Amino acid sequence: QVQLVESGGGLVQAGGSLRLSCAASERTFSGYHVGWFRQAPGKEREFVAAITWSSGSTYYTDSKKGRFTISRDNAKNTVYLEMNNLKPEDTAVYYCAVRTYYKSSNFANDYEYDYWGQGTQVTVSS
Repeated sequence: QVQLVESGGGLVQAGGSLRLSCAASERTFSGYHVGWFRQAPGKEREFVAAITWSSGSTYYTDSKKGRFTISRDNAKNTVYLEMNNLKPEDTAVYYCAVRTYYKSSNFANDYEYDYWGQGTQVTVSS
């Protein structure tokens, strides 16, 4: 069992930045893939980015490249999602999730993730 705790969400004006954190309680992310997803009201859950903990390799949807950066801190056992130049359409609940073993090369498949955090709200005002 992996418990994930997200933090860092909040209210920000358009053009601003936020950094979300995802920490795993009781164990490390070693050997896992960690992804960030988001879900806006009335919309399907959407993949944002993922990172392979062991190698640090990162994966993004094309629309997120450049504004969003996923990273990890081995010492703190934490994955971050740095979000810059935020837009109102980025408003959503952001979730981190863990894929405990390699299932496919498509990190956007949310059904391949085994554990999910409770989510953190990000609201971008215009």
